[in-house]
Amino acid sequence: MVIYGTRPEAIKVAPVVKALEAAPNLTPIVVVTAQHREMLDQVNAVFDIVPDVDLNLMAHGQTLNSIAGSVITKIDTVLEEHRPDAVVVQGDTTTVMGAAIAAFNREIPVVHLEAGLRSGDINSPFPEEANRKIVSQIARVHLAPTMVSRRNLLADGVADEDIHVIGNTVIDALHWAVARPVEFNVPELQKLTHDERKVLLVTTHRRENLGDNMVSIGKAMRQLAVTYPDLLIVWPAHKNPKVRASIGPHIGDLDNVLSIEPVEYGEFSHLINASDIVLTDSGGIQEEAPSLGKPVLVLRENTERPEAVDAGTVKLIGTAAERIVSEVSALLDDSKTYRDMANAVNPYGDGHSAGRSVAILRQLVSPSQG
Repeated sequence: MVIYGTRPEAIKVAPVVKALEAAPNLTPIVVVTAQHREMLDQVNAVFDIVPDVDLNLMAHGQTLNSIAGSVITKIDTVLEEHRPDAVVVQGDTTTVMGAAIAAFNREIPVVHLEAGLRSGDINSPFPEEANRKIVSQIARVHLAPTMVSRRNLLADGVADEDIHVIGNTVIDALHWAVARPVEFNVPELQKLTHDERKVLLVTTHRRENLGDNMVSIGKAMRQLAVTYPDLLIVWPAHKNPKVRASIGPHIGDLDNVLSIEPVEYGEFSHLINASDIVLTDSGGIQEEAPSLGKPVLVLRENTERPEAVDAGTVKLIGTAAERIVSEVSALLDDSKTYRDMANAVNPYGDGHSAGRSVAILRQLVSPSQG
């Protein structure tokens, strides 16, 4: 049983679901909590995945505790009905934590995809850092993306034989999506491939950046747009009204800032590919963009993905407006600085992580066929 609830989870489990569908003697039971509704459905559509169970838990004004309570209770009913041989969860959302606890309490082996990420600060990112540490305590199998993640798990007391370094399935998904033609629904985006301007892609949504930090990001976007009139800034505005209220007023009157609704995964993959620089507080984009040769500046003080920082594909810059402007300007003004980041080797794998995952799952549920 593969359980997920948000768009980032859907992207990373999709290659595993497709590989399981193609594998003899293994059958995936796909369960979605729909912790995120619309964005989750978009990813499922891109990968042609139809969930077997849709719990549709999304509710207006939901809290972390209300989500967790609903996930544990409703997943428990699903587990009782289907009795899977193993449960696969991915990452660090409230869905992941709740589903893992529900499976553990029924003595069903938990397989944690993208295990071992750590920022070292229990409050950042919140609640993700706590969620992934909780899941690491109860998972039977840990599918780690990198050797750094493996070392984190070992430091937490996870047995060496329970850890498998497989790369990150986000690279499998990205290669799959970029290889397929897509037509942008936003007319302005259709012109990107023929636009000679540099493109700065900005995404921001982190809970810990809401408030003054988000306002600072908006101010930096404005200063960059004014300083570089030939720069096109593309901002897919997160659905959170607090994000829009913090950034929107600073950029609404600028001709070279394109504010758009969030785009579906296939389009977004092509949008990354059409960009020159990515400015983000997202986790997954830190893995995706370097695979396409795009420098990533991260709007955070720490990251659970230090491999990218060490490799030089990602740089942590925080949220101070002056620092944001300075770092983006360095990439725009200095071709060597840009090349050094763009050409650094992505540490997150070769696009074959899903196949490795399935081989490990087969060994878990049917050792004689391993």
